[in-house]
Amino acid sequence: MTDLIIVGAGAAGLMAAGAACERGLSVTLFEHNPKGPGQKLLITGKGRCNLTNDCDPREFMNYVRRNPRFLFSCLHAFPPSAAMAWFESAGVPLKTERGRRVFPQSDRAADVLAALRQYAAPAQFCREDVTDLLLEDGRCAGVVAGGKAHRARAVVVATGGVSYPVTGSDGSGYRLARQAGHAIVPPQPSLCSLVSPDPACRKLMGLSLRNVTLTLLRDGKPLFTELGEALFTHFGLSGPLVLSASSYIDDITAHRYVCEFDLKPALDEKTLYDRLTRDFAALGGRSAQGALEKLLPHSMRPVAVEKWGVDPATRAAQITRQQKLDLVRLCKHWAVPVTALGDLEHAVITAGGVDVRQVDPRTMASKLCPGLYFAGEVLDVDARTGGYNLQIAWSTARSAAAAIADART
Repeated sequence: MTDLIIVGAGAAGLMAAGAACERGLSVTLFEHNPKGPGQKLLITGKGRCNLTNDCDPREFMNYVRRNPRFLFSCLHAFPPSAAMAWFESAGVPLKTERGRRVFPQSDRAADVLAALRQYAAPAQFCREDVTDLLLEDGRCAGVVAGGKAHRARAVVVATGGVSYPVTGSDGSGYRLARQAGHAIVPPQPSLCSLVSPDPACRKLMGLSLRNVTLTLLRDGKPLFTELGEALFTHFGLSGPLVLSASSYIDDITAHRYVCEFDLKPALDEKTLYDRLTRDFAALGGRSAQGALEKLLPHSMRPVAVEKWGVDPATRAAQITRQQKLDLVRLCKHWAVPVTALGDLEHAVITAGGVDVRQVDPRTMASKLCPGLYFAGEVLDVDARTGGYNLQIAWSTARSAAAAIADART
């Protein structure tokens, strides 16, 4: 008999294990990935690990897409400031970048993982696949792994979602939760690329847009607007702005979604019109496409002329006032229709998961099965990019560990 079994040694599992050991609990940590714990952490933030966001809990809630109120208690118990202090004390100096994103000074996700593994070192690690919960008399009494029963006073399921299954996130936690009677909100990709039928995307493949504003429209109404970077791909759109926008898409088959780019957000329409007038006067002998050299990236110009609807042979000096107005509108409202989310396997996180209405938000304990707890991405809680999702992992894990330790005493 051990005090606590944790299923999944990712961000939430390692933090929960360390916090429980710190409180004097005996902990067994199961991880089935042969490469070892924390593999998804190593690829977060392009290998740099954006581990939290330097904001207060109330503001944090504004960036949580699903069930923000569920996080109220655990975020106040272990807010971003506490996470930053913990990593600093664990030997990971931090820095804060644009958007208050917090990274290790080394820009190495491996340093974050090393600190967590050291924290969880007192736990016993088992590299076995947990196939079932051990359910006795309506409570969780352990797990079944390797064909054997492993008993514990409490079990935390911290298996993550189903994105990047190569790192170990294979959705097994949903199966375990269902065994205890929990409902699962169907998982879908979030913080993912977006698929577009617009042939212009393939023509612009590889083009990165910087300092543009993206507005996500649903049935013509704006859902999300932000300044940043985006990338055209052979299938549609990607990049930081697109990943954030994707988390606002619920049922993509029931609504019409459009990503609309303002390519010149620093200029209002009149100022942009005046600039075009000057450019076309100075380049009067150039073709319509050539006259865009100061306005748009090289690979974008032929596509822009096609969308603009002007005869490419038209000289800049011949362009009419209405055509300039049309070009202004194109630059300020470059529309890319979206028909599908990117594939789930390569989404940064999974939306959906264990229905939080069946979980105590103060303790992460199951309301249906005593002895069972949840932490991290396996829950139906997700947020935008910027370190918010890892903070959710830290906060839910610490709440679960604290509750289990308090229950023992």
